[in-house]
Parts: sequence; structure tokens; C-alpha cells
Amino acid sequence: MEQKGTNALEGLILRSQGGFYQVRTAAGELRCRGRGRFRKEDTQLLVGDRVEVQPTEEGAGFITGLGPRKNFLIRPPVANLDRLVLVVSAADPAPNLPVVDKLTAIAARRDIPAALVFTKSDLADTAVLADIYRRAGYPVCRVNSLTGEGIPQVRELFRGGIAAFCGNSGAGKSTLLNALFPGLDLATGEISRKLGRGRHTTRHVELFPTGEGGYIADTPGFSAVEFLQFEKMPAARLEECFPEFGPFLGKCRFTGCSHRVEKGCAVLEAVEAGIIPESRHQSYRAIYEELRTIKEWELK
Repeated sequence: MEQKGTNALEGLILRSQGGFYQVRTAAGELRCRGRGRFRKEDTQLLVGDRVEVQPTEEGAGFITGLGPRKNFLIRPPVANLDRLVLVVSAADPAPNLPVVDKLTAIAARRDIPAALVFTKSDLADTAVLADIYRRAGYPVCRVNSLTGEGIPQVRELFRGGIAAFCGNSGAGKSTLLNALFPGLDLATGEISRKLGRGRHTTRHVELFPTGEGGYIADTPGFSAVEFLQFEKMPAARLEECFPEFGPFLGKCRFTGCSHRVEKGCAVLEAVEAGIIPESRHQSYRAIYEELRTIKEWELK
């Protein structure tokens, strides 16, 4: 951020809606607008941004500076995540692994540490699924939000910092959040009403303090994200978004191997040997085919 002006405060954007930003500062929360220069510079202020605020009248102010971001997402619009928690139901609805793998790839692309939480462990055994993602290097928890099983392990995933939760409708995000933070019972109900679940409602992201020095963000619509629409990159870079490929990269017979069908591919050999789970490789191939359709000029 630029050097602070007189009476300037540092703050965190908690909510963005209708051109206004709710910013938490050491002096309390302020309802702010962004200075015109952000529009001129085509800079979008995001929930989670660290900003400089110039207070005006009581409870109001202007955002005058933007701090550096360590990461951000285009959809949902949120910045500086310390953890992306993917909530996946063991059953009802059944887990959609291609969607999960797209989300983990997006997190890797954006340098956001990801973790998986399998809910409704009382309805189905998730041991096999949990093993797939543990082998890929992701922290994994299995929980039963009704009995509290696994909740302490989930809480350890994000002490302090900003964590975003995402998952398919019905995966049990709100139930999980209430189990983690009982004081948020009313807040999660308000989130559902404010954000809406109908197709014609306006949706936004909001950070809520956990009471333990951190914040959580429910992320509406994130589970339906389309990789091509929000994460344009060369197909050749996709290998970097699957961490379990790491030990085998650079060991293929041919330079520029796409790790799909080539002979002498070290990644394919690892799949055949059961070292890399087949479901993860299938997702890699599907996303690769999507990325191949992007024109070179679209990447600039």
C-alpha cells in the first residue's frame, strides 16, 4: 500500500455489495466506497483484501489503497485465502469427483492451500475416497456433523487466517459450519437468505469472524464453476495443478509429454502401477481437453 494519509487506517474488506465495502479496522467497521482511481485502473476490490481506509463521517470512509495479494479467485471474488475447504458429501448427493478435481486444480493454480472434508460419514464409507486425496498430498477429514466425529480435526485446518468453504448443494456446508462454530447458527441462516438459492437472486461473499482470530467465507455457486471460463491457461501448465504428478515430471521419454497417451510417459506408468489414482488421471485428461480448445490469443 502507498504511504498512509492523515487519519488513514488499515482494514480488511468483509463484504462487497452494491458498490459499497464493509471494512473492519482497529477503530471499528466502516461502510466505504472505493476511490475513482480503482475504476480507472480497472482494479476490482475483493472481499479479503487488505486496504487503506480514509474515514469521513462516523461509520463511513473511502478506500484509498490496496495491499498486495497472495492469491485471489475470480469466482467467487475473494482474496488472500489461507485455506480452501472442499466439502464433499459421502452420499445424498453422491460425490462428484470431476468437480472436486477441478476445484483442487483451481486452488493449485491460484496458490491456495486446499483441504477436503467428507461429510455424512454415517451414510457411506469414504475411506477409499479419502485415500485418493491423501495420496495427492491434501489434508483430509471425515466428519459426522450430527455426532461431532471429526470436527476437532477440521478445526485444526484453519486456526487464524481466512478460510473459504465450498461444495455442492446438499453437501452439508451449513451443518458443518454450525458444528464448527455454534455461535454462527443464526449467521448461516442469514447467509442462505441473503445469498438465496434461486437462480434469480444476487449472490455475494461475506467474511464472518470465527472468534479464534480467523474468518470464514461461504462461497455460493463455486461448486458449479467452469474451469475454462475462469482459469484460462496453457494446457501444458495443467500438470503443475496435480501435485501427485510432481515426482514423475521431467522423467518422461519425450519432452513436452502431455501425460495422456504417450509411450514412455512416467505419469502414465505411475497410474498403471496404482501410484497415481486412475480417477485423478481421468480428471486431468478431461480438463486438459477443455484447455486445448483455448486459443493462444485468449491467454494474453
